[in-house]
Amino acid sequence: MPEAATAPAARATIGDSEFDRDTALTRRAPGVYDIDLSAGWTIISAVNGGYLLAVLGRALADALPHADPFTISAHYLTASQPGPAVVRTDVVRAGRTLSTGQASLFQYDDEGLEVERIRVLASYGDLDTLPDDVRTTARPPAIPPLEHCFGPEDGPAPVDGSSAIADRLMLKLDPSTLGWALGQPSGKGEMRAWFGLADGRDPDPLSLLLAVDALPPTAFEIGLKGWVPTVELTVHVRCRPAPGPLRVSITTRNLAGGFLEEDAEVWDSADRLVAQSRQLARARLG
Repeated sequence: MPEAATAPAARATIGDSEFDRDTALTRRAPGVYDIDLSAGWTIISAVNGGYLLAVLGRALADALPHADPFTISAHYLTASQPGPAVVRTDVVRAGRTLSTGQASLFQYDDEGLEVERIRVLASYGDLDTLPDDVRTTARPPAIPPLEHCFGPEDGPAPVDGSSAIADRLMLKLDPSTLGWALGQPSGKGEMRAWFGLADGRDPDPLSLLLAVDALPPTAFEIGLKGWVPTVELTVHVRCRPAPGPLRVSITTRNLAGGFLEEDAEVWDSADRLVAQSRQLARARLG
C-alpha cells in the first residue's frame, strides 16, 4: 500500500501567526501594556528595530480610535533585549480622520530601574477610507523572479552572532545586491529583495513596519561589516497591502560622519507602493 502523501503545511493568517503572537501585548491599565520581547526577532544580540516598531505600532492601534498607522517616527535610545518590557502610550489628539499618539518602550536594568529603549510619535487613520486617485512617477523595483533570488539559507550568516530573525522571514535577495556576500561589494549602497513572513501570513499595515527594516543593511554593499544600529526611523504607510509577497528596495546615497541614511520603498503584489521609510543609522567604520 503506497505511503500517504504528506499534507502541505497550513499558511498562517493575519491575527494567527508567529508575528501576531510575538507582537501581542497585555493591557495592564489604560495606556500601559506588558510584553515579553521574543528572542526570535534578534540580530546579533539586539532585538530588530522593525519588530520593535510593530510592537509599539500595535499598542498605539489599541490606544487610539483609529487602527492603521499612517506615519510613525521612532527614536531608538538604547538597544532592546529579549525579555519583559512595558509600553506606555499617550493620546495626543483624537480627530475625526486622524489621531495622533506617542508611545515609549521600557525595560529594566540590573538594578531594577526602568530604561527607555524607544520612543515614537505616530498618526493613525483608516486606510480603507483613502481615495483611489494615484498620481506618481514611482515604479516598482526591477527584481528577478523569486526563484532566481537567494535567501539566508543559501549562504553564510551576514554577521557573527544570532540571526534568529532570518528563520521567521521569507527573504530572497536580488543577486545584483549580493556582492557583499561574495567578498565583492558593489559600492552602490543598494539592497533589494522579495519579502514575506516564513509561515505564509499575508502582509498588513503592521507587518509593513517590520518590512522596511528587515533586509541586510545597505552598508554591506558599501563595503562595511557588522551591526548598523538605527538612530531614527520614520515610516509612511500609503495603503493596505494586497496578499502575496512584497518587494522591498533600499538605497543609501550618503555615508558621512559615521552615519548613513536608508530610503526604503515597499511594493505589494498589485504593483502598489504601500510603504516608504527613511532611517538614520550609525555605521561602524574601520
